[in-house]
Amino acid sequence: MLAAHIKEAVAETPSEAPNFPSRPDWRSIVEPVSGFLSEVADQLAAQIDSFHPDLREHARYALTNQGKQLRPALMALAARSFARLNADHVKAAVIVEMVHLATLVHDDIMDEAEVRRSRPTVAQRWGNEQAVLLGDCLFAHALKLAASFPTTDICRAVAGATKNVCSGEILQTQKRFQFNLSQREYLQMLAMKTGELFALSCDLGAFLCGIRGEHRDALRNYGMALGTAYQLFDDCVDLFGSERSAGKSLGTDLAKGKLTLPILLGLARASGADRAELEQLLMHWDHARLPRLQALLDRYDAFDGAQVELQRYLAEARQNLEPIASVGRLQELTALLDYLAQQSSSLGVINQR
Repeated sequence: MLAAHIKEAVAETPSEAPNFPSRPDWRSIVEPVSGFLSEVADQLAAQIDSFHPDLREHARYALTNQGKQLRPALMALAARSFARLNADHVKAAVIVEMVHLATLVHDDIMDEAEVRRSRPTVAQRWGNEQAVLLGDCLFAHALKLAASFPTTDICRAVAGATKNVCSGEILQTQKRFQFNLSQREYLQMLAMKTGELFALSCDLGAFLCGIRGEHRDALRNYGMALGTAYQLFDDCVDLFGSERSAGKSLGTDLAKGKLTLPILLGLARASGADRAELEQLLMHWDHARLPRLQALLDRYDAFDGAQVELQRYLAEARQNLEPIASVGRLQELTALLDYLAQQSSSLGVINQR
């Protein structure tokens, strides 16, 4: 029965290009792989039984509160660019998503965040000590699943990506309150901590279809650029969004001295009293001071500057699809870029109110 369910969910034949609305929405983009995403969610929940009985409630809490399933969706859409999905794609997507969820557990500890996806974080519910160890368990279990493939390539790729994600987080922690942090260094950290898992999703999606060489590289590079753009968007949300729409605690980057691109742009463009005030606001952060910080950043077009950089990465992602434009099915991958651009523009409207 389970085998039949997997076969039905993943053996999807590429269909004609969907008729996206002029402003693509998330549901329309992932609708062709909705069965795959359901199977990933089911298989992720099934991993709960592999944990010690006393830890299953913790594991269930961490593994069954997924968001948009960005990384599994990306893997599926990358794979469908060339071939049908298969059961190995489901397992690989479970692995990548589990690594991602583990990073969220640890991120919330470091940021002292109270809310994640509209409910208390693992750390808020069970404390930092248990949250740290739960995150470690999730990482270890993901690598155990990766090792179950007949080739070591999957485990090597997952382990390498996990190392890069954690390294990016360490670097960002080291650079707290370093007001002279360069934009180049910052973007490199983003590629490591967020772009890496997007790239891995596309890379494994291609690899498990037998895609190699230039076409596989193109999909991986697309994922890296898209992931970096997505993190730039998330950084803008932390400054200019709302907790209701984001479903998580905002301002945690500021509270911990993490300098995001809008902040770096504001610091680089401001001078004299304004730069000194920006530094004081950041050094002694209080959420009540957010309107004043936003006003200073607006004075130096920091939000618009961040949007320019975000659009540059979206253009880079689009360019990376060119080598496979004549042989692959790219409608959904292109629509993802349009969707993120749309979301970013909407955030700009909020910022202007």
